[in-house]
Amino acid sequence: MLMTDLTALAGRRALLRRGAASAILATAVIIGRRALAADARVAIDNFAFSPTPLTIVQGTTVTWENRDDIPHAIYCPALNLHSHQLDTNETFGYRFDQVGAFDYNCSIHPHMRGRIVVSG
Repeated sequence: MLMTDLTALAGRRALLRRGAASAILATAVIIGRRALAADARVAIDNFAFSPTPLTIVQGTTVTWENRDDIPHAIYCPALNLHSHQLDTNETFGYRFDQVGAFDYNCSIHPHMRGRIVVSG
């Protein structure tokens, strides 16, 4: 009888260890996803946004950098987002806290279009 109790106890301990390891791993994954939310970049070059679409996690700051020799401005109506006019090598950043897909364009050159996809 004593041996059966010890075997059952050892089995329970093993389950607890596996459960604790799973909890630690899940926490690390969540923290890792938040760490990935640091930043992302979009280049404005040759009258185009790159990359597009850009997929990010919630809380990520996207920075647009104008590499063209003429000004551009970011406009996203769904977020009521309007950047200032970006001259060559200027940047503009925005933190995406809302989950969804957000289409944007250059308000100076409306044919320039991009998309940011934010996951939770």
